[in-house]
Amino acid sequence: MEAIASRACGIHAARLNLADYAVNFSDSHAPLTRPQALIEAERCYYCHDAPCATACPTGIDIPSFIHRIAQDNHRGAARAILEANPLGGMCARVCPTEVLCEQACVRNTNEDKPVEIGALQRYATDALFHAPGAPLFTRAAPTGKRVAVVGAGPAGLACAHGLAMRGHDVALFDARPKLGGLNEYGLASYKTTNGFAQQEIDWLLSIGGISVRCNQRLGRDITLDGLLATHDAVFLGLGLAGVNAIGIAEPQAAGLRNAVDFIAELRQATDLSAVPVGRRVVVIGGGMTAVDAAVQARKLGAEEVAIVYRRGASAMSASEVEQRWAQTHGVTIRHWAAPKEILCEGGEVRGVRFAATAPREGGGLAETGEQFELAADMVLKAIGQTYVAEPAGAAIALQGGRIATDAEGRTSVARVWAGGDCRAGGRDLTVEAVEHGKVAARSIHAALGGA
Repeated sequence: MEAIASRACGIHAARLNLADYAVNFSDSHAPLTRPQALIEAERCYYCHDAPCATACPTGIDIPSFIHRIAQDNHRGAARAILEANPLGGMCARVCPTEVLCEQACVRNTNEDKPVEIGALQRYATDALFHAPGAPLFTRAAPTGKRVAVVGAGPAGLACAHGLAMRGHDVALFDARPKLGGLNEYGLASYKTTNGFAQQEIDWLLSIGGISVRCNQRLGRDITLDGLLATHDAVFLGLGLAGVNAIGIAEPQAAGLRNAVDFIAELRQATDLSAVPVGRRVVVIGGGMTAVDAAVQARKLGAEEVAIVYRRGASAMSASEVEQRWAQTHGVTIRHWAAPKEILCEGGEVRGVRFAATAPREGGGLAETGEQFELAADMVLKAIGQTYVAEPAGAAIALQGGRIATDAEGRTSVARVWAGGDCRAGGRDLTVEAVEHGKVAARSIHAALGGA
């Protein structure tokens, strides 16, 4: 069994020179220049019944917006994107396009490289937000109907925008000080730089008819029954507030924390040099959160960072692109290992003991009997999040631990819809949450007498 290092490491801030932070947390992918965008747009075949558009959860007419870029019509391109996806700017930055629209691109048949749809989408939306001009969309005449949207993540924002456009008055509640949900608090800082999340939200709210109420938590400051008493309908975009346990004892020790909290701290930091990080960091998990936490730990100055996952690479929910991104930024990914014990000394984390795993015949995992230890002064838990049902109340039926809905987002409670990660059956994608919000807005509008 590998022996754990005995020397204490410690968690410290300011591990780098100040200039290094600006470089490390700059935009992870440089935006296309105008010549690059025009050249890339010309690669599109402008397919009829384009498979890329079918693969987009929000149904963006991809050939149409790319054709407008080729014509140097940035505003028209942005309109084609945002009328289908009001958070199209953020989705251009964070969507796993490699397994959605770009995977479906017909260029893959004869070439190794699809059209860079995500980069072109960002190019068009960035151009609009840089010089918005006249409003793209106008609000319908007021209907006199009031809808409460609880949760201002991608699903709630999309629903609020869709309802406001149709003339309804929307009260948008969120438990945090800022709107945005995961777009503001849950993504790596290098994916969304220069306050873009709030810039996009400001544009979305400019439609009018949406009143914002932050620091309002369901079950503490507001209740579902109270909202139903004062509103004609309610949409729940509550996200996943709980964090899964790692299945072993979790001691009260400095250095052991949830990866989502680490990422949120980074996103809200005004001075990245003040964010402490360990010298040796172990991230337990295999999803996008694990990758975001691990890479950012390296960018903060951690010398050794490892992601440890209990299964193989193909089972990781982080895409192959994200896995390569981690590895090219100095993160080691160790597969087929399950945590057995958090090793502590003097109230501080000193490492993790793991058991090697292997597929069990007939399914599941089995421990092989081999164990090893990784030294660490910071351990980040990134093994998934769960829906917390209590705030919404027991009347909301669940399916697989999340809110059960029909195809339009209706829940088991009359006049209540739900969408995003809290809704059963989803893939926990930003773009899918936007589609949930869009569909629910149409359904709510119809239920309130709209055409």
